[in-house]
Amino acid sequence: MFTYLDPAVRARLIAQGRLVRIDRDGNRVAEVDTGAMRPLISILGPIPLPLAIGGRQIDVTWHACVRNTELTKLEELAEQLREQNGQQLFATLASSMAVNSVLIIGEPEAWQNPLVRVHSSCQTGDVFGSQRCECGPQLHAAIENIAEDKEGGMLIYMAGHEGRGIGLWAKAATYLLQDAGEDTYQANRTLGLPDDSRDFSDAATLIRYFYRDGPLRLMTNNPKKLEDLADHGLSEVVPVKHLAGITDANRRYLEAKREWGHRIDPEDVA
Repeated sequence: MFTYLDPAVRARLIAQGRLVRIDRDGNRVAEVDTGAMRPLISILGPIPLPLAIGGRQIDVTWHACVRNTELTKLEELAEQLREQNGQQLFATLASSMAVNSVLIIGEPEAWQNPLVRVHSSCQTGDVFGSQRCECGPQLHAAIENIAEDKEGGMLIYMAGHEGRGIGLWAKAATYLLQDAGEDTYQANRTLGLPDDSRDFSDAATLIRYFYRDGPLRLMTNNPKKLEDLADHGLSEVVPVKHLAGITDANRRYLEAKREWGHRIDPEDVA
């Protein structure tokens, strides 16, 4: 039984303040939805999560976050499965739900200009250690940078962003097209897919909830992230160049990103 889908466990977590709901502006709302303002995101936490990165332990606080629309649908399906004793299908429900993560380092109440990273999920880079991209080193470097920063900050790990939003299966196809000579953006277009279909609106909501609309430093080379956050009310965002893990295996990939508009200088990928 997946306890986060069990109504009794859910009620207990709410009573403990471990499960909260927030609206689109990052404000907490009541568990009971009156219909006037449907909650956007449900958040579980805080959960102590010591990480082993760079040969040392970094203590972070983890919050698991999911859009309420997804969670509601899954809970309705889960109730039907319980009635049918369909326990073997619960794994299917869990695998289809995109759960974002927020890692907090430091004390949010004291933040004045925190260091923030909005990191898109990348199974090949973050998990397998692929050098076809720089995602894995960027992820680890971001956590280390936040831990070393005097103010601290947060990392928001965006699920469902694989391959700039096209998914792992399509990403595998783009790799084959890249091996045939196309760059990462040409490969997307060959498949009839957008250059970048990621949605950063949930990241903006989570920043507002855990921080506010104030100034922050965002580790990114991607102007789309800045534009998307600004479109959702976060205008005091200063970009901080974030390069890590550049190798011969990903220079062509990084060069394509630079030509597409990422803030990467020619000497960075020379």
